[in-house]
Amino acid sequence: MVVGGGIVGLAVAWELSQRGQDVTVLEKENHWAGHQTGHNSNVVHAGLYYRPGSFKARMSVAGNRSIVDFARQYGVPVQVCGKLVVATRESEIPALDTLAERAERNGVPAKRISPAEARAHEPEVACVAALRVESTGIIDFPAVCTALVRLLDEADADLRLGTPALGIRAARGGGVEVATGSEVLRADALVNCAGLHADRVAELAGLTPSARIVPFRGEYYELKPDRRHLVRGLIYPVPDPALPFLGVHLTRMLDGSVHAGPNAVLALRREGYRWSDVSIKDLADVARFSGAWRLARKYAYPTGIEEVLRSFSKKRFAASLAGLVPAVTEDDLVRHGSGVRAQALRPDGSLVDDFLIESARDQVHVLNAPSPAATSALEIAKHVADRVSA
Repeated sequence: MVVGGGIVGLAVAWELSQRGQDVTVLEKENHWAGHQTGHNSNVVHAGLYYRPGSFKARMSVAGNRSIVDFARQYGVPVQVCGKLVVATRESEIPALDTLAERAERNGVPAKRISPAEARAHEPEVACVAALRVESTGIIDFPAVCTALVRLLDEADADLRLGTPALGIRAARGGGVEVATGSEVLRADALVNCAGLHADRVAELAGLTPSARIVPFRGEYYELKPDRRHLVRGLIYPVPDPALPFLGVHLTRMLDGSVHAGPNAVLALRREGYRWSDVSIKDLADVARFSGAWRLARKYAYPTGIEEVLRSFSKKRFAASLAGLVPAVTEDDLVRHGSGVRAQALRPDGSLVDDFLIESARDQVHVLNAPSPAATSALEIAKHVADRVSA
């Protein structure tokens, strides 16, 4: 039984069904891919940023290939267009060189290029140096989920929308029992892919997870149609190596629109896509968690304050983008939407920087799977299926 109907949960279910398992998928919403999968940037990541040897590094490099192959096989829109990571100041060049070294170690096709070469790809970009990453792409991740649901349906999987997991216990004689509110279901094994609620599902199952989910909202703008020509592909800044966020960037989508963002602010509920989305319970959980206070002391000033100010100021948001493409102005931007990142945080205040997967008897829990989890979904699924079978 798989809890969670985002791309990771559906990929796990499909992998298990291919291995001959009878699979049930429980999704609390009335549609698939309702949260992280349906609100992300739709970028197929190359594996550039991640620590060599980590789950993220290995699974994103392999996932870059497998998700593109899956899309082409099953008619999902995808385009491998490459991207630029640009240093806009001399002080960023050492970090850019570190990224280039990491790309080489991870097996990512990336090349350091000059400002003139960067402008051959993106005529409006401003930089003192750049990294060209050829294998980055754009895909329709919700359409990947639609294809997975179709394949699961053809494999006679039991797919249940509007069915939350409300209680989980070990079954007598082995396996698990899951209460949904209307019935109690039994399975030989449970896989928790609940994303924003993964830690809570783990607690329902009797585990004490080693990390807690703290939700961060990322807000997007979009370039007006008559300004889309300013961006041909994907333009990213050099990220802060101390943070798991990649910084505000520009992305040309499959339909030709250009998205700008995201920033990163604390969401006021687990599924808080607007400042007005507030949950007292979710805020109390954050307030009671020592790791959240330790994180705040480390990053609230100036990083956190700047992100909040940028959330409320289109002028500040535009200024961040103008660092990459000087022609972008405040008047060029319109609000597009938001996503919420399920970021796992340890009690010492450290951000979990890799995929975190923990096991118990007859249970596997995917406790940290933010970006690049969508890119890596088919590879995460293989790893989880191996654990289920162990």
